[in-house]
Amino acid sequence: QVQLVESGGGLVQAGGSLRLSCAASGRTFSTSAMGWFRQAPGKEREFVAGITSSASTFYADSVKGRFSISRDNAKNTVYLQMNSLKPEDTAVYYCAASRRSPSTITPPGNYWGQGTRVTVSS
Repeated sequence: QVQLVESGGGLVQAGGSLRLSCAASGRTFSTSAMGWFRQAPGKEREFVAGITSSASTFYADSVKGRFSISRDNAKNTVYLQMNSLKPEDTAVYYCAASRRSPSTITPPGNYWGQGTRVTVSS
């Protein structure tokens, strides 16, 4: 059974940093794209960052230059380093792993974690 378990969320002041982790189990994801989405209160889930099996990265415009995604295939884990956090980054952050694709994490084809809450105070 595949599980994705996020950790690292919490409360931080604007301008601060957090590092999210997502540990996968049940199968290896070294040949799959992985990434992060988020959902703010009253809004739809949106893409944040992704990383391909070859470690190419891609980001939403709203987080470029502030967030950094990385992966450790030996640990079957993906990370999201979030710097210069803003109140508008407040959301539940979800880890995603593609079931088949090495390069994309479009929602219908993903495994999902349960989410970790990030709150940024002004």
